[in-house]
Amino acid sequence: MNKTMTTLNIPVPRRSESSRQEQWQEACSVFPIYLALAKQLEIEIPLTPAKRNLPEKLDLEIFGQVHEWLDSMDQRVMVHQLRHLLQMTALNASETGLRALIQRHLRKPDKSNVDRDKIDFLLVQYFALCAPAKIYHKQIELGDVAQVMQPVLGDVDPGPLAWCAPLEQMIEALRGLRGLREILKTNFIEQGRNVKERAGGMFYDPAALVAFIRFNFLLRRTLIELMHADLIAIRAGLGQLQSAGVRIIDCHHFGLSATEPLTEICAIAEEWKQPFQKAYTESSVSQAFEKLLGLRTDVEQALEKALGKSGEVSPPPAVPQGAKPLSTATKPTVESTTSSVHTKVPERPATPPAAARETVVLLDFENCMEQIWEQLIATPPSRGRSMTTVKIGRARILLSSWEVTAFVTEDGPSAEDLRRAVVARVLVTAAMESAKETGNATSIDGAMNTARVEVTRLQERLDVAKKAKDTESAVNLGISTKRLLSVLDEAGKL
Repeated sequence: MNKTMTTLNIPVPRRSESSRQEQWQEACSVFPIYLALAKQLEIEIPLTPAKRNLPEKLDLEIFGQVHEWLDSMDQRVMVHQLRHLLQMTALNASETGLRALIQRHLRKPDKSNVDRDKIDFLLVQYFALCAPAKIYHKQIELGDVAQVMQPVLGDVDPGPLAWCAPLEQMIEALRGLRGLREILKTNFIEQGRNVKERAGGMFYDPAALVAFIRFNFLLRRTLIELMHADLIAIRAGLGQLQSAGVRIIDCHHFGLSATEPLTEICAIAEEWKQPFQKAYTESSVSQAFEKLLGLRTDVEQALEKALGKSGEVSPPPAVPQGAKPLSTATKPTVESTTSSVHTKVPERPATPPAAARETVVLLDFENCMEQIWEQLIATPPSRGRSMTTVKIGRARILLSSWEVTAFVTEDGPSAEDLRRAVVARVLVTAAMESAKETGNATSIDGAMNTARVEVTRLQERLDVAKKAKDTESAVNLGISTKRLLSVLDEAGKL
């Protein structure tokens, strides 16, 4: 049954003194974002530095000047510039700022295609920020999106629209994809854009916005998850090559020479960026992912060559179908965590001694916490780096900047919560790697039980942070909790 189109109930500002105060409050909410954009793009800011911290109370002296400048910025800023700013700074963590920015654009009587694309992007950012952890990693439904977006869109009937059926078909297809190479054979980014182009004014139907938010979020989530799976395999493979004493690698599939220093390729893999931060098209995203797949091919071929020569490590006898490249690359990670490049590989026994296995199996919460602390203090992450790797037993875990900060510089309840989230993630990951290496999965149940207790605790702390309007803590806790839930889900499949 086709639904009739509804309209957004976004209040239109009135020309009264009270509505001016409302406009001023909105301007105060979005001003930090526009200010950061102006600095990033080197656009002139009309206010002196002393007046850029806008007061909460309406200031008639600069009211018109501020709004004229915001309007002019809307004309100059492109969606990829806005995307880059919000994805690379903490400004993305402000629910109030994002909501005000979305509503500012939705209120425009005449919206350009640039306005539409900004709204499309901002709505997904808002959903990603505000979605509760319990739905973040499940197969999200229209009703879930409508509930999260209520503060922005109001009450929305989440029933499907007939003309949005192509989005549903693509979402259904996403569920069956198992690798980056498969998704690159589709043209989902372009197809989604075509549906949006054909919609015209129907795009702004609240039910349509909900459908596009869901499609965009699930497409992006799938791309990132598949990309991370390849990155994990590449980094693990490079670690194994380092342990085997390899110093040069042929990277012609990646577009480099046949004699690249392994250390430089390791640095490239560690600093790999998501291809969503500049102006992007389906072609540019595909090119970035094709390069990543090329690098994985180069690493896997180097591993075959190195292992064929040494005969020291062989693939596990049985690997689940569909996971062979990732499992093969991840299996020997323990060597990269306990050896240096100068280790004499032939002197290592092919089967780890029982004591080495037990160190992983018996890894407890406090011991794990200490090991992470010691690694981060001994080798502080370089300035400006967003991700840092720690290696515990057979596990190799990426930590975000706020998780590192919780260990090395901050204290207090929020920092303790983040540390515990990281430790629980490490315990489950280490147990999984141990099970893959030894075939003994007895440690997984204990690690998962510990992690579930932490998830419950973290969700309670997340609710407290949200009620206290501690946005930064809520965002950081939310993302760390989602990562722990993702690892738990992966462990549950073993």
